[in-house]
Amino acid sequence: MRKEETIDYHIKSCWHSISRIYNQKAQIEGITGSMGFVLININSSEGTAATKIAPMMGLESRSLTRILKAMEQKQLIEKHPDTKDGRSVRIFLTPAGREKKMVAVKTIKEFNEKIRDALTDEEINSFFRLFEKIHSVIEKIEK
Repeated sequence: MRKEETIDYHIKSCWHSISRIYNQKAQIEGITGSMGFVLININSSEGTAATKIAPMMGLESRSLTRILKAMEQKQLIEKHPDTKDGRSVRIFLTPAGREKKMVAVKTIKEFNEKIRDALTDEEINSFFRLFEKIHSVIEKIEK
């Protein structure tokens, strides 16, 4: 089987193209695409437990630790002890972090609007049904 005939090739290839678009926009803002994804996963008013962010993004905690450190150095986030759980740390957005989060959200919305404009409602619905099936197969494989 040639790589062009495999499903995972097309998913990965498409994701790399999307990631490149996001990273180019992020670079203009002085951050990385990964930082943008972290920003959109932090609750703007209540902060988010550091331990909750990695699973939301599908990252290993070691990778997230490096990203959070860089974000802290750029003054995009602040870490504070969790008032409900003294063992845990919550991540809060700084004013600069909130601004970058707004840019990240806008970038994602614009990309999705362009894709939706290029597809019919039927194609969009088929896309989501297809990926639900793929996720279902993946869950069965992982068991």
